[in-house]
Amino acid sequence: MVAVARREERLRELEAFPIVADVSTEAGAERAVAEAVARFGGLDVLVNAAGILVPGTIENTTLDAWDATMNINARAVFHMMKLATPYLMASRGNIVNVSSVTGLRSFPGILAYCVSKAAVDQLTRCAALELASKGVRVNAVNPGVVVTEAHLSGGMPPENYERFLEHSKTTHPLGRVAQPEEIAELIAFLASDRASWITGATYSIDGGRALTCAR
Repeated sequence: MVAVARREERLRELEAFPIVADVSTEAGAERAVAEAVARFGGLDVLVNAAGILVPGTIENTTLDAWDATMNINARAVFHMMKLATPYLMASRGNIVNVSSVTGLRSFPGILAYCVSKAAVDQLTRCAALELASKGVRVNAVNPGVVVTEAHLSGGMPPENYERFLEHSKTTHPLGRVAQPEEIAELIAFLASDRASWITGATYSIDGGRALTCAR
């Protein structure tokens, strides 16, 4: 297994072959795929999990924030898929993209993020149709609130994040937020042969969040 990230110290925590690269750059994405192929002789699965969440509305989202969000959350996903496709065709492998409940439903205050995840969902569906005849499956997972560093990295103060997690218990019908391991379980299933007849799906894994009205 290969893990790609910008921060080397986080890669050391994983039991995987580490590649330090920024996949939002063309050179970084190309190097990540090239090093993985050189190390293992090919690719079986691509999981696109890199992303950023920057708050902002239609009134105050800057062009820089918009471009950065779309570049990392959508363009980089497309580029990694494009680079990996020849190897996945050879192995009859598959792709799992990490999207969001915001790709399926609209939420205020995170405009660029919502649009970027909707783009990932449509990219997933279109690529699934195009690659089905080549034996390559493409799916996405759409989590609700998960305990990660996404909001903190986007600039939310720690005390606000704790309040956000507490409030999220009331916005998810199951009454809690998710842990990363729960999302990883679904990704592992979709990447496995147990999901061999599933492609083009965008799987909600959100404690029921996508079923609710805005509040």
